Amino acid sequence: MLALIAGRGALPGAVAATRVEKPLVCALAGNPPDSLLPDLTFRIETLGSLLADLTARGVTALCLCGGIDRPQIDPAAIDAATEPLVPRLKEALSQGDDGALRVVMALFEEAGFTILAAHEAAPDLLLPPGTPTRRAPPAIAATEARVGDRVIAEMGRADQGQACVIRGTEVLAREDARGTDAMLAGLAGGPGATGGAGQGAGLGDPADFLMDTTYDVLGGAADWLSGAGPRGAGCLCKAPKPAQDRRADLPAIGPDTVTGAAAAGLAGLVIEAGGVIVLDRAKTLARADELGLYLWSRERPA
Repeated sequence: MLALIAGRGALPGAVAATRVEKPLVCALAGNPPDSLLPDLTFRIETLGSLLADLTARGVTALCLCGGIDRPQIDPAAIDAATEPLVPRLKEALSQGDDGALRVVMALFEEAGFTILAAHEAAPDLLLPPGTPTRRAPPAIAATEARVGDRVIAEMGRADQGQACVIRGTEVLAREDARGTDAMLAGLAGGPGATGGAGQGAGLGDPADFLMDTTYDVLGGAADWLSGAGPRGAGCLCKAPKPAQDRRADLPAIGPDTVTGAAAAGLAGLVIEAGGVIVLDRAKTLARADELGLYLWSRERPA
């Protein structure tokens, strides 16, 4: 039996919809999934009791899917079954996303559960290589994608972010802890614009750019945002961190991502084929065609 350790967003519902046998849906308090009613709600302070409950219910596999806010451990709420896990949980919460998930997944495996990736539970969430949109990527997209590879690799070494925005060879934005939608809103000047995009061009040391989340409005980037530069230029690049455990927290896009990219004045999206979840595929592709954007599902470079 499969249980979903579900967070916010559409991914838990997308995974559940593909399963012949309805999975048990377990949601972390304060992070309810979209359009999916949790069977169980738990707190981080009662994780040990949750694991015992899942075992008693005959659950053998877990799928971590959806977004969560990092919880704060309330010492007064820790139950007896979770007390032995507290040092490991504190270790997890002190790390970046991938590091934290590795610790949590190790706890689940030690309790006897198999970890099933979302794309293993629902293989149709991934796109094969190609361009499934009417618009094809322009020639400059190959250069932009290579720059995006380097930026995401730098971010991955700091265990921070899975997306960036590139125009030509300029780095217009890097994803921060608030996610892709906030980054794109920052470029578009909408809600979340303050600090919603990372610093501008230059790869540099990851610690340096993570310290500075202010969008660089100098030079060509300012021209582009003000309308002096080309419109419909640049792309959103999205890919897993180079060494990340792909059983959890694969990057994802959906219709809202396409809308945000269009509002930010981008020409399209470049995602890693087989490495980025596409939610509501038909609607996502239709939205891209409607707004005149390309979607390039690009093979990961060797």
